[in-house]
Amino acid sequence: MNILISLLVGYLFGSIPFGLLLTRAVGIDIRSVGSGNIGATNVLRTGKRWLALATLLLDAGKGIVAVLLAGRLLGTADPSDIVPFAAGIGAFIGHVFPVWLRFNGGKGVATYIGILFAWHWSVGLAFCGTWLIIAFARKYSSLAALTAAATAPLFAYGLAGSEKSGLNMAAACALLSLLLFYRHWGNIQRLIKGTEPKIGSEKSKA
Repeated sequence: MNILISLLVGYLFGSIPFGLLLTRAVGIDIRSVGSGNIGATNVLRTGKRWLALATLLLDAGKGIVAVLLAGRLLGTADPSDIVPFAAGIGAFIGHVFPVWLRFNGGKGVATYIGILFAWHWSVGLAFCGTWLIIAFARKYSSLAALTAAATAPLFAYGLAGSEKSGLNMAAACALLSLLLFYRHWGNIQRLIKGTEPKIGSEKSKA
């Protein structure tokens, strides 16, 4: 029952569409901009960097809050307790498949980062470090996210502490990474075709 409650709590927090709410507050419907995605990357296409940064922080923050709140209310002192993992999974699913937006949400990168920091800060840092390295070297935001997601289960297993906790976190990361790959399927196809825009390319073109 605690696991089901954690999933629900996580989903409710994760499904808050901050990108949509913030852009609406300044008179923009983010769903009519760029890819139509509600995440921070698409919010950046509005030209309002502060709005994109706010979206990034809030999308990450809701993942952190969901995990910490569920752990505080329903978890135990056991580091391998599955309640925080269930809450994180729920928050990620809520972000990418929010019922309020007909299950068409963001791609989950920022929320994934927040969840990882709540689970184990070193895994969150490893994810961010991997993203930065690939983004700097290859100039593709999507490729950076995909690479970070692909390596997240390995980092989780190696850095999460006890063997059981590491296995649980690695399994949870594997699920989130698979969902992230699914949400980035269009990006993957464009990367293969060589048509994926690089970081800053849209600004240069404009």
